[in-house]
Amino acid sequence: MKTKKYLATTLLVLTTVMVILSGLMKAIQLPWSVNGLVKFNLPHAATALGLLEMTFAVLFIFPKTMRIGFILLSCYFAGAMATELSHDGSMLNPAVPLSLIWITAFLRDKYMFIGAPKSV
Repeated sequence: MKTKKYLATTLLVLTTVMVILSGLMKAIQLPWSVNGLVKFNLPHAATALGLLEMTFAVLFIFPKTMRIGFILLSCYFAGAMATELSHDGSMLNPAVPLSLIWITAFLRDKYMFIGAPKSV
């Protein structure tokens, strides 16, 4: 049980830092971060996308808002994956954080995926 909690916390920190840094780079419009959005004709949306990404990550951190943060992050990265695929890009860029988000969410609250145990 202690190992699971340590692993869940480690993955939460890793995932959150990765997503927040990604959002921060978009929000402050670092050139190499915005260049990826240029090919999708979205360079002016970088700040908004970065702020949304960071907001969703913050919601995912706290236990009371983890479920809504999980849903919003999943939708955000699924949309990023669909955009990459529609422009002949690699879906690995959004798939890596999305996979980490799902694994972290499962380790933190498995009942979100399998339902609550039945009471007798």
